[in-house]
Amino acid sequence: MELLFLAHRVPYPPDRGDKIRSFHLLKHLAGRAKVHLVAFTDDNRDLAHSEALGEWTATRTLIRRQKGQARAAIEALATGRPVSLTAFADSAVSEACSGILSAHPIDTIFCFSGQMAQYLPSQAQRIIMDFVDVDSAKFAGYANDASVPMAWMMRREARLLGAFEREIAARADASLFVSAAEADLFRAGGGKGRVVAIENGIDTVRFDPEAAFEPADAPRPLIVFTGQMDYRPNVEAVRWFADAILPRIRQTHDANFAIVGRNPDPAVTALASPHVIVTGEVADVRGWLAAASVAVAPLKLARGVQNKVLEAMAMARPVVASAAAAEGIHHDGTIRIGRNADTIADAVTSLLDNPTDAAVLGVAARARVIKRYGWSARLAPLDALLGLDARRNAA
Repeated sequence: MELLFLAHRVPYPPDRGDKIRSFHLLKHLAGRAKVHLVAFTDDNRDLAHSEALGEWTATRTLIRRQKGQARAAIEALATGRPVSLTAFADSAVSEACSGILSAHPIDTIFCFSGQMAQYLPSQAQRIIMDFVDVDSAKFAGYANDASVPMAWMMRREARLLGAFEREIAARADASLFVSAAEADLFRAGGGKGRVVAIENGIDTVRFDPEAAFEPADAPRPLIVFTGQMDYRPNVEAVRWFADAILPRIRQTHDANFAIVGRNPDPAVTALASPHVIVTGEVADVRGWLAAASVAVAPLKLARGVQNKVLEAMAMARPVVASAAAAEGIHHDGTIRIGRNADTIADAVTSLLDNPTDAAVLGVAARARVIKRYGWSARLAPLDALLGLDARRNAA
C-alpha cells in the first residue's frame, strides 16, 4: 500500500497538541504503508526535521506557509470561502500533491485537519479524513462573546466551514474525530457518511515521573498550565485562572501559577507577576509537570481530548479541569472537575490542603491513562478503515 499523508503542520517533533496526534498517526501508518508526506511548515526550523521524518516516510515535501491572517481574510471575503481554507491555500501544495499522485500508485489519502481537505483530488483513492475537532462549532462558540464585526466574521466562518466539512465527509470513506462527543456533534450538525471516533493517546514511557528529565526550578506550591500560548482557548483559560481563580486560592495558600508553553500572546505575558510565571517555550515540559502541586486545565472552550490533561495524568499529577476540558476524557474519577471559578478554586485548594490525597489521585490518574490511552490501542481501528483487516483475512 502507498499512502499520501497531508498535514497542515509538519508532524514532528510531537511537542504540541496537533503535532502529537499527527505524528502518532503517521508513525502508525508508516508501519502499514509506504507513506508520502506533504505538509506545511511554520518556520525555517521545521525544514530541519525532514531528515528525521525519513524514518517514517518514503518522500517528504515540506512547504513554508507564509500567508498572513489579514491576507487570508481578504481572499476569503473576495472569494466567498472560509478563512480557514484561504489561509492554507497554496499552489505549491497543489502541485506537490498532483506530482505524487502521478508518480506513485497511491491507494489511500490520509488528510489531517480540515484545512488540507481542499487538496483532495477527484480520483478514486480511498480517503480517510481526520477532522480531529468540529472546527465550525469552535468558530460558532467564538462568535458568542466577540465584538460585533468579529462576531459576524466568526458566524460567517462557522457557516461556510460547516458546509465544507459536511461536503468533504460525504466524499470521504471515513471521517475521524478525536472523541465520541465530537463525532456526535458533527452528526447532530448534519454530517453524513462513516463517522468514527479515534481518540488521542499518550506515550506513558516518555511521560513517566520516573523517567530522566531536567527538573524545573520553581517555587512551591506550584499550579501548572501547559499549552500553546498563542492559541485562543489557552489564552482565555490562563487569563481567567489568573484573574478570577488564583486570588481565591491565595486566600489560604501562598501558591504560584506557572504558564508553560511557546509563543505566549501579549495578553499572557501581561499576566506575569511575583506569583504568575510565564515561561515561554521550554525544552521539556515534563520538568514543570513533575514540579506541579496541581496541574490545571480551566478551558472555557475545549474540543476533543486535551493532551495537556493526559500528559499531567501520565506524570501522576493531580489534575483539576473545567467541565469542557474533561468532557472527552474517560478519566473514571481520577481527575477533579470544576464548573465555574469557585468550584475550580475549591478543588485546587482541597488538593493543596491534602497533599497525601493529591498524591493518591495522581497515582490513580497515571494508572488510568496506562490502561486506557496507549497509542497502539487507540489507533488500532485505523487498520479496518484502511482495509488491512480484509487483506489479512484474504491472505
